[in-house]
Amino acid sequence: MIKGIGVDIVDLARFDRQVARTPGLVPRLFAPGERGLPPHSLAARFAAKEALIKALGDSVGASWQEMEVVSDAHGNPSFTLSGVVQETLDARGITSAHLSLTHDAGVACAFVVLEGTA
Repeated sequence: MIKGIGVDIVDLARFDRQVARTPGLVPRLFAPGERGLPPHSLAARFAAKEALIKALGDSVGASWQEMEVVSDAHGNPSFTLSGVVQETLDARGITSAHLSLTHDAGVACAFVVLEGTA
């Protein structure tokens, strides 16, 4: 059963300007394993985290580092969740978080579908 759907789009040029203007933004928004990635990948990961929050309906008590976007050997993205975010999913009966990312034509986009029990 689908428990939530979220989508987010990030303007790559605007994201690059924000990161350049606010050096503390990357450590605040991204887990250590994400921080060394190129700007377009960071923008897509930021969109993924925003899409996850939208799919959940809120972000009360959650930390950005609790939502890490990882890729498997084939480059397929998924979340590694922890802390309040994982507790929230568990409490709502959410068993799967599906993630799709793209970046092209100056934007990064993420789509999240949450599945779980009735």
